Amino acid sequence: MVIQSIFIFIFGLIIGSFLTLYTYRSPRTISVKKGRSKCDRCGKKISWFDNIPLISYLLLKGKCRYCGNKISLRYPLIEFSTGILFAGIYYFYINCATILQGGTFEGNPFCAWTDLLGLWILPYLLLVSTVLVAIFVIDLEHQIIPDNLVFLLFVVNIMALILFRVDNLYEILFVSFAASLFFLMLHLVTKGRGMGLGDVKLVLALSPIFTWQVTITWIFLSFVIGAILGLILISLKRASFGKHIAFGPFLIFSFFIALFWGESLSRYIIPYMP
Repeated sequence: MVIQSIFIFIFGLIIGSFLTLYTYRSPRTISVKKGRSKCDRCGKKISWFDNIPLISYLLLKGKCRYCGNKISLRYPLIEFSTGILFAGIYYFYINCATILQGGTFEGNPFCAWTDLLGLWILPYLLLVSTVLVAIFVIDLEHQIIPDNLVFLLFVVNIMALILFRVDNLYEILFVSFAASLFFLMLHLVTKGRGMGLGDVKLVLALSPIFTWQVTITWIFLSFVIGAILGLILISLKRASFGKHIAFGPFLIFSFFIALFWGESLSRYIIPYMP
């Protein structure tokens, strides 16, 4: 299990390295096929041995080999975070697989999907996680949630439901549209200042993964975490009241909390749920 976790972590680093490129170029309408990355200061192309995920940054001490310009922390942070996320998903998969083989069931969303998809849960959630990391970074840096990424999430989740969970598809879609409608109302009431249309679409794309109880818990956590961080930023004078703060990162961060522990948290947030 340790060796497999290390391989999954390394795979996450590689995907994270691609995401650093994609999240930088995509909002600037630069193709990811447009050659290797360059140093912002001297314009030198980065060699392959200086582009090894995380390791190259550490060996170069965070500086360009040619001009000594500081390399942004965004690159190792995205790579490391993606690697940790991938390893975490694998860890929960192993635990859920053991629980299900023992004839017991914890009831959390991750184990529920593991029970439905089996081994397919890994490629499914790794794909979803890759897209969510990309959305997280782009929305954090540019306050944009790309429609193509949200559409991909929605299609992947709906296809998974159709292939493995047809019996309650209409109920799940109803909950998803209801949650999205709630965010749309917030968007209209605040005239786009409190909630963007990208957030509305993201909620619609991600809600099919959860039951209605966990969906409520997920949204509740998003607002709580957003409020806490917002107050911290205001106290540090990094933000001000009335200024728009990207909400997508809070939705995505809370999504993973709900994915791993949503059922347990729901019992506290919705104490009388069936």
